[in-house]
Formats: sequence, C-alpha cells, structure tokens
Amino acid sequence: MLDPCVEPRRQFSKDATDVRERKDREPRIGFFGHFGQINFGNESTLQAMLYNIRRCVPGAELTCICTNPEVTATSYGVDAVQMNGVFLKPQWLQGDPLSRTLRKIIIGIPSEVFRWYKAVCTLKDLDALIVVGTGLLTDAYGLVSWGPYSVFKWSVIARACRCKLLFVSVGAGPIYGPLGRWLIRAALSLADFRSYRDLATMQCVRGIGVRTSHDRVYPDLAFSLPENVMPHDDLQKRRRPVVGLGLMQYAGRLSAESPSDAVYRAYLENLVRFVGWLFGRGYDVRLLIGDIFDRPVTREFKSLLRERLGSYDEERVIDEPIGSVEQLLSQIATTDAVVATRFHNVLLALMLKRPVISISFHQKCVSLMREMGLAEYCQNINQLDAERLMEQFCELEENADELRRVIGQKTDEYRSALDEQYGAIGRELRGSRLGARCSI
Repeated sequence: MLDPCVEPRRQFSKDATDVRERKDREPRIGFFGHFGQINFGNESTLQAMLYNIRRCVPGAELTCICTNPEVTATSYGVDAVQMNGVFLKPQWLQGDPLSRTLRKIIIGIPSEVFRWYKAVCTLKDLDALIVVGTGLLTDAYGLVSWGPYSVFKWSVIARACRCKLLFVSVGAGPIYGPLGRWLIRAALSLADFRSYRDLATMQCVRGIGVRTSHDRVYPDLAFSLPENVMPHDDLQKRRRPVVGLGLMQYAGRLSAESPSDAVYRAYLENLVRFVGWLFGRGYDVRLLIGDIFDRPVTREFKSLLRERLGSYDEERVIDEPIGSVEQLLSQIATTDAVVATRFHNVLLALMLKRPVISISFHQKCVSLMREMGLAEYCQNINQLDAERLMEQFCELEENADELRRVIGQKTDEYRSALDEQYGAIGRELRGSRLGARCSI
C-alpha cells in the first residue's frame, strides 16, 4: 500500500529497492508448529525440517513461530516467537457467564487485535512460512490454543504480507464441528503448496472441500532425521531381551468423538496382562513415552502392574526419564522389539529397524503401518485385546528378520522421497522473492 505522506515517485523507488534487496539476500523462512520440548514427535519433525532446510538452503535466516519459543530458540539456535501470545484471565472475571462475556469484551478482543498486529510484525519480513505438522489441523482439542484458529490466523496474515505459505507433509483430523472444518479449509486454501503425510489425510481434507488435484503425498518429515542422530544398536551386556512398551495418556476426542474413561482403563489392564505374559517368556520391558504428559501414565501403569501381578523383580521394568528426541532414540536402540501407542514412538522405532506393533489411537497410526506393509501388526486402542496382542507378538518374533529387511527398505524409500520434496522446496526458496505461485 502506498504511503500518502510520501511522494509517489519516491514510494515506488523504495518498493523497487526492497524487491532488489530481497532477491539479493538469502530467504527468510518461518516454521509454524507446536514446538518446545513437550512432545518428542513434534520435536523430531522440527529437527528434521531444520536440518534439511539448512542443507538445501544454506545461509537462510530461520524463525520458529511456536508454543514455547524460549526453549525452541535455546535448543535449535534460531529466532523464535510465541504462536498464540499470553492469554490474560483475571480472577475477578472468571466464573459466571456474564463475567466470562465481559472478559472477552474487555480483555479478549483487544488482546487478540494486538496478537494479530504482532503476527504481522513477524511475517512482514519473511519470504516463506512453512507449516510443519504437529497436530494443527484438528478441532479435537477445541478451536483456539491447540486448535485450528491459530493456523488460520497466521495463514491469513502470511498471504496479506505476501509471504509464501507451504503446508509440508502435514496430517489432519479428526474434524468434528462446522467451524473447525471452515477454519482448516480456509487455511489450506490459502497455501501455495500442500503435501500430506498419507492418503488418509488427503482424503480427509478433500472431504471438507479442499481441492487436492495438485497436492502431493510425502512421508512424515521425521523419516528425514539426519543420520548422525540415529544411535547404534545397543543390544550388548543384557541378561534378557527387551521389549519397548510405549505408553500414552488418554487420547480423548483425538481417538473417538465420544471418549470414555473405560477405554483408557481397559487399555492399561490389557497391557498389564501382556507384560505379565512377556515376563513369562523371558523378556524385560522398557517403558517409552512420546510426550512429557505421558509421565503420570508410567507411574499409574507400574502401580497397576504391582497390584495385578503381585511381587515381581522390579528391575525387569526399565523406566528412565527422558527430555529429548535423542534420549528417546537411545532408549529405543536398547530394545529388540517395540509395542507402542504414540505415532512417533512407532515411527522412530521403524527408523531404527525395530519390529513394531502399533496400538492405534488415530487413523495416522493405521496408515503408517499399512504403508510400511505391517497392517497385521496393528490394533485399535478402543478394542485392544491382550490375547490378540500376544498372538501378534508371536508372529512378530517368528518373522523378525524379514520384517527388519522390509522396514529398512521402506525407510530408505521414505528418506529418498523426502529428499525429493526438500530439493523442490529448496529450489523454490533459493529463487526469486517467491512473488509467483509455488511451482513445486
């Protein structure tokens, strides 16, 4: 927009200078997602993206727009800003409906206007905004905070600031409400480039009205983690083989539209039976988590294990705290096989060529196992059955060598496919000011 206080000729000259400067410098790229050492799957996705963009676009200036910018900036050496800003909720305006309405009018609306302004300040100097998965395209947790409103807001502002908008290997769903569908559809419709981590995601967004004829399917970005973070197998100096058991807090509406605590209780009870069976077959068990909010689940599980099995050698259950993707990978490397619930516990185990059984809480788990050729080693968490789990594990033992070969072949294919995607994105980002629509 022209500044009416500046002579038009001078204004046009300034605009032309800005364009030349932007073409001459390395691109400035923003990454959008729920980052900050809370969920190790999200962190692995960001690590993969940062590593590969730095490889493909050396010298690019990188910024993360995320949930926990302080931790992100310190961990990855990038600039970072808050995704949602601070939500003020004074005690005197909480409680009854009238007070909550007053809070929205007096504090909520002005605060949100200010957050939009801050987002404009962040994006006005960026060349591209890349949305990096992390559960953004669902309304299972509501519309704001971790819901789709944030990605809608930043997508609108990106286009207003002439900032290229890319959704890269994202997942989606479940999407329950009409407003959630509208926000997600609107955000995706503004994108210059879209790719999805599986066909189920593409079908989901097509079902809410997004045109996908020019979109692509690429694997989850975590399959492109750099080789140097992959630990070597650590299977020595052990008395017994080890099964990694990945536990997860109750997924709620992410798993079912009408969630039930009974499902969670049955989940733990069935896993306790399974662990007792593993003990009888000579295995130790290592507890794995994928999110810091899973820590209480491990305590609850061990308490239930003592209650159901009575006395047992507690050294046979290995439970060590972790705080990073690297530590999670190191723990998986000490296992012979993995039975896990969280998506990225399964995915990272596959990257380390571990035979895996997935306890699926979301369509993405089913899709991953099917595409890896492991569909028969998957169970729905809502109908988890310990007897069937034991049968699947026996099959896993019998076919372990062949499964490792198949898993290794597929993960190599996924890495190559993601290299192709990074190369295309890198060529685009190294090009002109991204003034034309993305040609990937």
